[in-house]
This record gives sequence, structure tokens and C-alpha cells, in this order.
Amino acid sequence: MSSGWVAYSISALVSAFGENKLIIQDPDCKCKIIHGKSGYARDNSSWILGRIMRDFEKWTNPATKEKTEKVLEERWKELKKEKPDAKRPTRASLVVTIYQPSTKEPAGLAKRDWIYWSGVVMMVVQLGVASIPCGLFGDWGILMITAAGTGLAIITGLLPQWKKEKWACRSESRDSYVLTRGNGAQHAIVILGNKRGLNLEDLASGQSNIEVTTNTGTRIALFVLSTLWILLLITAAGVKNNTWFLLAVGGLGIVHNVFVAGWKRRPENFGIPLEYVGVYGETKVMETLFAVEKDYPHLGRSMRDEFFPGRLRPDEITRWEEFEKEAEAGKGQ
Repeated sequence: MSSGWVAYSISALVSAFGENKLIIQDPDCKCKIIHGKSGYARDNSSWILGRIMRDFEKWTNPATKEKTEKVLEERWKELKKEKPDAKRPTRASLVVTIYQPSTKEPAGLAKRDWIYWSGVVMMVVQLGVASIPCGLFGDWGILMITAAGTGLAIITGLLPQWKKEKWACRSESRDSYVLTRGNGAQHAIVILGNKRGLNLEDLASGQSNIEVTTNTGTRIALFVLSTLWILLLITAAGVKNNTWFLLAVGGLGIVHNVFVAGWKRRPENFGIPLEYVGVYGETKVMETLFAVEKDYPHLGRSMRDEFFPGRLRPDEITRWEEFEKEAEAGKGQ
């Protein structure tokens, strides 16, 4: 338990001094953010957006799951017309789900769920295990080490710099954004601009934002915490009796960390509460983009270059030109 925190604390200290940031882990799910009007795409570097994309199939609205199944079934029927023994596809076309920032919950404030509270429960369990040798044998060393480690972990997690880096962006955005894994992906998540959400382009470039570089206070705090963690590790290494209890405490912490890291969570648990608006999906990607563009001018067009980087057919060019004229006419009204 202590050695893992020592390694992370020192890594964070080096990162704070050398790279001017506290978060040292890259997103565990690669994805892109596309501006809903200009179509400008950028690779995501935000841990939060990566997790939202990674867990999408878990938290998505049931209507999206139904639409996806419908698209797959229709595509299967088309394939069987060409080849009667064709297998049911596992992925087909593109399904675009429309969301808007919540009108009830504030953005940039993570909603606490049972995963969050499980951490509190685990701390109590660890302290309970550590108190056993104290009650049975009068050995309070294990309890002291566990309590000190728990306190240092809490203090490390309470550093204000974490919040600054996680939500390093402007708020009250009017722009719409598309979150997707890129060309060939089954899903694209659209987040409409209603002046209640976060600027996801800012968030996507998060850790490189100069406004959230670590300050002197954070660096000093990390230096002190790293020193205390090293002293705690030295103390733990000197324990000679009842070491199995210390091993049990560390083992519980490791198992809990693995569980929490892998569990899928909802956007509001990452500070981006969303409300479902609608879903679009056809057996052809271009038809899906046409449907989106019809109801949300410029939005389907913004995704076109990502999913269709090549040359368009004459009829497709004509259709997009018609949409452009309609959008311009609507702007002038």
C-alpha cells in the first residue's frame, strides 16, 4: 500500500516540477472532439472525456441500444439478399446520439455515486483489520501505519490542483460538440450547446492548458507529502510482528483500486451531467449524417470529413449543397 503511494507521489512531484501538471496519466480511451459547426477535430487528452467515451455503451439511453440493434438487423437483411448465409454483423453504419447539458445539475461538479462511497467503506474496513492486532496483542503499530497512510492519501486527493486540471475549461458553452472514437466507430455522441455545459474543446486539450500549471503551493505540498510517504514506507518496512495484517490491509486496497478503475460510470460522476434528446441511425453512414443535418444544420456536415475523408459521389455533393443553401436561408430569416 505505502510503496504504491510513494511511487505515485514521487512521480506526481517530478511531473509538477518538470511538466507543470499534476495529472500524469494519459486517457485510457482514445477519442476525438469535433466542433459541431466548423468541423474542426482534435485528439482528446482529457481523462474525463476518455472515460465518458469508454463507458458509453454502459450509460447510454435505452433508445440508442434499440436503434443500434435495429440498424444491425436491417443491415443483416441487406447482406442476406446479397449472400443468403451471411452472418449477422457486430458493427454497422453509424449511430448518432444527441444529448444536451443538464438543465437541473451544474457542470464541473462530480456527482457522488456508490463507487465514491465504497472508498469510505474500504477505509473503515482497512482500519478495522489493522485494529485486530491492537485488540488481541496490544500491537498498535499496524493501526498507526494504516491510519497515517489513510490520512496521507486523503490529503493528497484533496489538493485543489486536481479539480483545476480535471475541469480545465470554460463553462456556459454555446457550441455543440461531437465525441467519437473516429472513422469506423459505431457511435458518435453529440452534446448540444445550451449555455449550461462545458467547453469540450478546452477540456480536450486539458493538461496542456497553461492556466492550470502547478503553482508553488502545490509543489511544496507534494514535496512534503512525498517525504512523509517515504518515512511511512521506512516505518512499515521495520515492522516485525503481525505483518500479515499489514499485508491484508494493502491487499484490500489493491483489490478495491482495481475494481474502481475498471467499473463503468455515468457522465455526471465525472462532472458532465447530460440529458437525452434523440438518436439517429441508418444502414448507411451517409444517410445517418443526412438525417442529423436535416434537423441540426451544420452538425452532420461537421462529422462528414471524419467519417468520409475521400471523394463524394455527385448525388451526395448535390445533397450537401442543398443542405448548405437551406442553412443559409434559415440564417437569413
